[in-house]
Amino acid sequence: MGRGKVVLERIENKINRQVTFSKRRNGLLKKSYELSVLCDAEVALIIFSSRGKLSEFASNISVPTTLEKYWQHRYSSPVDIPLDETQTLYQEVLRLKAKYESLQRSQRHLLGEELESLTVKELYKIEKQLDRALSQARQKKTQLLLERMEELSKKERELEVENKQLKSQLELEHCFQSAQGLGDCSIEMGNEYTMIPSQANHAQQQSSTHTGYHQFIPQKRVTEDRTVNRSGANKCTAGWL
Repeated sequence: MGRGKVVLERIENKINRQVTFSKRRNGLLKKSYELSVLCDAEVALIIFSSRGKLSEFASNISVPTTLEKYWQHRYSSPVDIPLDETQTLYQEVLRLKAKYESLQRSQRHLLGEELESLTVKELYKIEKQLDRALSQARQKKTQLLLERMEELSKKERELEVENKQLKSQLELEHCFQSAQGLGDCSIEMGNEYTMIPSQANHAQQQSSTHTGYHQFIPQKRVTEDRTVNRSGANKCTAGWL
């Protein structure tokens, strides 16, 4: 009897699956070795089991060396593109090129260049585009100006509040200095008024200690002393007022 056909599907029995994996892995490693020896080929084989166990074979020095050679060949070799896809890409390039030239031509027309070949309808269309762009630019400019004015108004209000605060603080400092100056004047005035009686008492004490002695004071000096005392009192009174 011949060998039956093997159905390629996952083996549900865990033991049978493990036995099959071991047998076929060893067979694959053997075939890789035979291919490398018989045909002088560079073969690298990597196998991971369902549990993550690694099995590898390299006909060269190591598997990483062969893999590095593979990646160099993969990215340096030209890519084979089918003919139909090449035609599609070529048409796409032509379409993008035509669109680019059209945009450049429209830009020159908007700048007022190369208008000789345009019809009245095309010129009218360009005029409408310019009017719409000008209107949008003016709206944007007006919006920016209004926002700037609002910022300046807000800053002006803040400066006014700060100016009022500084003015109030300055008035308080001025009032404090005026009150302090008035107190100094009253003290000086009090000292001048109290100096006169003290001088009189001192003179009386001298007269009482020197019995029978009378100091002679010229009339001119008495008049000058009275004038000086009166002027000092008038100055102090004026400062107090």
